[in-house]
Amino acid sequence: MSDNPMPAKLEDKLFLLKITRDDHSHIEILSNDVCLRCEEKWCTKTCPAEVYHWEGDHIVVSYENCIECGACRMICPYNNISCVMPRGGFGVQYKFG
Repeated sequence: MSDNPMPAKLEDKLFLLKITRDDHSHIEILSNDVCLRCEEKWCTKTCPAEVYHWEGDHIVVSYENCIECGACRMICPYNNISCVMPRGGFGVQYKFG
C-alpha cells in the first residue's frame, strides 16, 4: 500500500470553491451563428466547470458555475467568447493549502 493518498477528482476540488453568484453575466457569446458553424465545440469540451452546453440550436452559458480559469477564451478558435472578470465582490474565492 502506498503512502500517497489518491489524488482528488476535479469535481471534489470544484466543490470546495466558494462562489458568490452575481445576477449579471460576465461571459457573453458574441454570435450564436459562429457557434453553430463551429464543428469542434471546444468550449463545451474544455471548460472544467461545464459552463457551456447546447440546447437545440443555441449555446447556453451557465456563467454562475464559472471558475474564472479563462480556458474558454483561449480555446475558442473564432474568438467568439467575451469573458471578463466578475464585478467586485462576485465570483470565485480560492482556498490555497
